[in-house]
Amino acid sequence: MKVSKLMLGLLLSCAALGIGAQTIIKFSHVVAADTPKGKAAEFFARKAAELTHGKVKVEVYANSALYKDKEEVEALQIGAVQMLAPSLAKFGPLGVKEFEAFDFPFMFDDTAELHLITQGPVGASLLAKLEPKGIKGLAYWDNGFKSFSANTPLKMPADYKGKKFRIQSSKVLEEQIRSVGGIPQVMAFSEVYQALQTGVVDGTENPISNFYTQKMHEVQKHLSITNHGYLGYAVIVNKKFWDGLPTDLRGQLEQAMKEATVYANKIAQEENDQALAGVRKSGKTIVYEPTKEERLALKKAMAPVHIKMTDRVGKETLQQFYKATGFDPTKL
Repeated sequence: MKVSKLMLGLLLSCAALGIGAQTIIKFSHVVAADTPKGKAAEFFARKAAELTHGKVKVEVYANSALYKDKEEVEALQIGAVQMLAPSLAKFGPLGVKEFEAFDFPFMFDDTAELHLITQGPVGASLLAKLEPKGIKGLAYWDNGFKSFSANTPLKMPADYKGKKFRIQSSKVLEEQIRSVGGIPQVMAFSEVYQALQTGVVDGTENPISNFYTQKMHEVQKHLSITNHGYLGYAVIVNKKFWDGLPTDLRGQLEQAMKEATVYANKIAQEENDQALAGVRKSGKTIVYEPTKEERLALKKAMAPVHIKMTDRVGKETLQQFYKATGFDPTKL
């Protein structure tokens, strides 16, 4: 007898809500356990068990063990898993396009500017937009700033022309690649290594921790530290499940999430620094630091993305970002 995906999700939700003393939370994510997100998920699991005195057990599933990144948000919505930490780009295809403001190139100069959004009222208002989708947003976790890789050097915008770059599903990221003459290729994260290895794509963009832990340095000859875009995550839960928790448990889990978020954001830069050292040590990938002039040239080449994609994200949302960070793409 076949059980539909929806029915399976409902059954799992009932089980998670706890027939018995212990509540089970399935926390699924698509990256390796030794990435910043992977470590933060495990930290949250330990802290949840501690603060709830064992009443909650968080089961963490890394590396797309349960669902590929194209499937995971749907799995959460139907209750097949209770918690995820998807990249912010996931919410554009879901219909909450305002999150794609995080995908705009060179939006943030550093982590301090980023946190003005993710730890402030603008970030909170974006998470609230997920609730009509049956999703409760709990926190933002940093992964880091992205850099480009390929099998040929990437110094000036012309070096990107004609190359196929894997990206997450995001219309903004598609336009970003096109702005420098590249060809965007949307692809599940779990498929990227093989695609690079076989030449299905020529390059990609990633925080260094993802690049290193997924062993992309084994199949990419050049890495350019462009820091052109941000990759972060929103920790989300099935809203019906969350609202159904006893008040005391929910409060304890909120505290566990606060502590896990501090931990996640603290280790993100440390992990990226260590990963970069690992890439250099491997000798398999040439790491290039663009000059100030080269980075400005890339920044100028990608600035039109901000104008072309304004209507998609919404002028009001972009103005909130610009006001907080001080960025003005019209003055480059």
